[in-house]
Parts: sequence; C-alpha cells; structure tokens
Amino acid sequence: MQASYGKTIGIIGAGAIGMAFATALARHGIQAVVANSRGPETLRDATNIIGPSIRPGTREEAAAQEIVLVAVNWSKLPQALGGLPDFGGRIVIDANNPIEAPLFRPADLHGRSSSEVFADLVPGARVVKAFNHLQPALVAGDPQAEGGRRVMFLSGDDANAKVEVARLIDRLGFFGIDLGSLDVGGRQHQFPGGPLAALSLVRLG
Repeated sequence: MQASYGKTIGIIGAGAIGMAFATALARHGIQAVVANSRGPETLRDATNIIGPSIRPGTREEAAAQEIVLVAVNWSKLPQALGGLPDFGGRIVIDANNPIEAPLFRPADLHGRSSSEVFADLVPGARVVKAFNHLQPALVAGDPQAEGGRRVMFLSGDDANAKVEVARLIDRLGFFGIDLGSLDVGGRQHQFPGGPLAALSLVRLG
C-alpha cells in the first residue's frame, strides 16, 4: 500500500469524469468521498468496484474535503453547488466543460471563460481548472504511454493552489503543464473552443 496522500479529497459528480478521477485516485490508494444528486446509497456498488479507498458520501461531506473536484453537467452546476458553505480558501478543481448531451451546443458564457463562471458558484474557493480536457478513459487509465507520461493541463489564479494540484497530478502519474490564469490558460483547455482541449499529448523522457 502506498503512503497516504496528504490531503483529503471530495468529488461532486459521479458521471464519467468524476468516476474516472476516482479510479485514478484508487489506483494509488488515495482516499476520496464521492457524491451525486441521488444520495450515497446509489453509489455504493460503483465505489465498491473502484476500490476500498473510494467511498460514497453526501454532497456536503464531499464539499467539506481539503481538495474538491467538481464534474457535473453544465446546466446542473447551480443546483449541485447551491447552498453549500463558503469554501474558505480550500481548493476546488473545475473539471467541467460548458457543453452537454444531447445537443452538444456550447453554453453562452457572455465572453467569460467557463472557469470564471464556475468560480462564481464556489464562493471562497481557490479554483484550479484540470482533469477536463482528456477523455475519461484516459484519466482513468495508465498515464504511462508511448515511453512517457500523459500531459495534464491546469490553470488557475492562485499560485499555491496550482502547486498543490500539480503535486496531485504528478502523484497520479501524469505530467502537469501550467497554462496560467483562468482567463488566459483556462480558455486554452476549455472544451469546446480551446485549442488544447481534447488533445492527448505525451511528455517523453
């Protein structure tokens, strides 16, 4: 068993991205609490399959962890995050994309980056955008590929928060690349529209 990761982790959203992230954590024995809109019991079978370090919890319990990843359908974000306490400077990873099935039409962001819009829904949080640009199967799979490590982009406005998320990315075996602020960097790997979105790159060596 690997040594425990130094931060507690919550996941709000048990769709493809959220569960892929949970799978990546479980591979390294990292503890996490996963929540959805239907309650912990509906996640028990899925979390048992992923591994013993992942457990279901309430939305409030997931949101109370030191690092919280949010991956929810764009139109459901206000409902998923509404009424939660101020995050008090804790890190929230924005793994969301402003598009959803079945029409896959880009949301109208009124000229803002999707992470800037997201940040308004998580008051008090230090937002870092990450884990959104790769297909879920690549997030859940082995980051060692083609003689190198698969690249994971991140962006944010708080330097210390980005350092912590980069540390987590490295712990999971990916190669993190900091693209800068939410406004500038976030637009680069925002899907749709970002020139780096959906790219699967490998850092050799």
